[in-house]
Amino acid sequence: MKKILYTLSFLLAVVVAQAQMVEPVHFNAKLNMLSGDKAEIVFSGTIDPGWHVYSCDINEDGPVKASFHAEKLEGVELVGALKPLGQVKENFDPIFGTKLRFFENEGAFVQQIRFTKPHYKLSCYLEYGACNNKMCTSSTIDFEHEGDAPIKQEEAKQQQTPEKATDTKDNKESLETPETPETPENLENPENPENADAPILTEGEADLWAPIVDDLKQYEGKTLDHHSTLWFIFLSGLLGGFLAILTPCVWPIIPMTVSFFLKRNKERRKAIREATTYGLSIVVIYVLLGLAVTLLFGASALNALSTNAVFNIFFALLLIVFAASFFGAFELRLPYSWSNKIDQKSEKTTGLLSIFLMAFTLTLVSFSCTGPIIGFLLVAVSTQSDILGPTIGMLGFAIALAIPFTLFALFPSLLKSAPKSGGWMNTIKVVLGFIELAFALKFLSVADLAYHWHLLDREVFLSLWIVLFALLGAYLLGWLKFPHDDDSHKTNVPQFFLGFVSLAFAVYMVPGLWGAPLKAISAFSPPMYTQDFNLYQGGVEAKYTDYDLGMAAAKAEGKPVIVDFTGYGCVNCRKMEAAVWTDPKVQELLNDKYVLISLYVDDKTPLPQPIEVKENGKTVKLRTVGDKWSYLERTKIGANTQPFYVLLDPNTGRPLNGLRSYNEDIDEYLEFLNTGLKNYKSAH
Repeated sequence: MKKILYTLSFLLAVVVAQAQMVEPVHFNAKLNMLSGDKAEIVFSGTIDPGWHVYSCDINEDGPVKASFHAEKLEGVELVGALKPLGQVKENFDPIFGTKLRFFENEGAFVQQIRFTKPHYKLSCYLEYGACNNKMCTSSTIDFEHEGDAPIKQEEAKQQQTPEKATDTKDNKESLETPETPETPENLENPENPENADAPILTEGEADLWAPIVDDLKQYEGKTLDHHSTLWFIFLSGLLGGFLAILTPCVWPIIPMTVSFFLKRNKERRKAIREATTYGLSIVVIYVLLGLAVTLLFGASALNALSTNAVFNIFFALLLIVFAASFFGAFELRLPYSWSNKIDQKSEKTTGLLSIFLMAFTLTLVSFSCTGPIIGFLLVAVSTQSDILGPTIGMLGFAIALAIPFTLFALFPSLLKSAPKSGGWMNTIKVVLGFIELAFALKFLSVADLAYHWHLLDREVFLSLWIVLFALLGAYLLGWLKFPHDDDSHKTNVPQFFLGFVSLAFAVYMVPGLWGAPLKAISAFSPPMYTQDFNLYQGGVEAKYTDYDLGMAAAKAEGKPVIVDFTGYGCVNCRKMEAAVWTDPKVQELLNDKYVLISLYVDDKTPLPQPIEVKENGKTVKLRTVGDKWSYLERTKIGANTQPFYVLLDPNTGRPLNGLRSYNEDIDEYLEFLNTGLKNYKSAH
């Protein structure tokens, strides 16, 4: 949904991105004794607003799920698997094509254990993943405990049957760390046991792992990143407001209202003041509507709507109704009694209150045209997970709607040159109807993925969009008419060009039926894996998934390095790969000019030997390959979210440009890569 408004407005505000360390989840662990010989390890904590922690009962192919890992179990055995505790939410995620379960605000996980000896010792940790709408991170929380178990020696002997003893021995052997040292070998120095916690690197490799946070500061302001969400929403609302002005429910009212203010006031200054107040009243009314939506649902609930199958079906049906209304099947009207009562009260009152009531009457009378636009805007904005989203969207909409009333009051002579009401306004309504119908199919596609109906697989979805935009082009060229269209109406020059663009867009989508990526609509169409017939070959694949091996290879080849800090469960990483890495120019640079190293911070492959390192005064254990790359990201560039892209000189490990994160602007990504390539060549 984030791309729906982006495509409509073609406007993007960006802010300077800097690496940052985030800690959105605050967990703690404790041991609770239960009756008999059982106990439970409880990991509980709070989650920052806008973030969520994935539960332990989701698919392996999804994001990083919570998992329990036992390193040492002496006198203890596990009972069952890790279980979530508390209010778990469930939504369908179209990126992974499956339902995901997660905690918001607070959550807990419980692992039950049983004591097998009078004295026990256990060492374990919880691994979990957390995401918001822009980034993901993963972390662990360690727990160690030892003491006397609430069982007697005789009971322990009875519990420890020969079979159990064998299992316990095997289990212990499997948990013991092997003697094989970690690769690369320079991560641990066996000859320096007093400082074995610190990663000791050889002289030739020390620079490759050295922090570059300070070096990156010289590039601040040169790399643009992240969508400025609130500006993005505001501009989208502004666009919706300007479209609403051109509808037959609003445009004819403008000259009537402005003339009313000018006639009832002999002083032009007072007329201008009242018209300006009228425009401000419109802004207040729609902003209050946006606030009402936010207060009713809340930011987290609004964000959940984007992936909830039931709500997606509801949104799709709602947009179909709006489209039918714009096509002329019927008119959406609020009860006449509402507008009549408000109008009567505005006539009886005086001053600012009467002007405000007049503005409120406008909102009721124009609902048949503005309602579908407002509904579509609120549906799209509500999935932005920003609590101010609906309010900012309505602010932009209202400002655009209020501008002509104030402008014509200031310059009445402009009314003479303003276009007259006519059939062109109905054409705008019909075009909006086609657009809303197209996005209704997008919502249905999400529900189709949720329930595995396979009714709107990628080729079916593209076929419907091709027909839909071909019909839109036919309508704009005058080959198709609707009930409210004038039979004598002819296609004008603007309609011709719009029809031409619509037909060209339909032709553009045709190769997608055979597997072409169609990156312009990649955010709308179903995933490529739903397509049965795919002839497309190509793409970008990392040559290395090991930092040291990749840096060594790049040094030998004489090429700069792009390190991609990513994750298997990183949604925005996949979006970047689908929207940016599919560009031919980007592909050429990544495949031919750079050595691409993708480091998956959620790779759960166990290291041959756990590594203990000192970080921020604390001892941190690196148990998996993902832990290792996550540690590198934190210490090297000072960040712990994904995706992050950094360009490095393989000879020194120093940066060639600033950091790059989630931003689907291809031109900026190309500039990012070309600047790094230029800096590398100038240094060699």
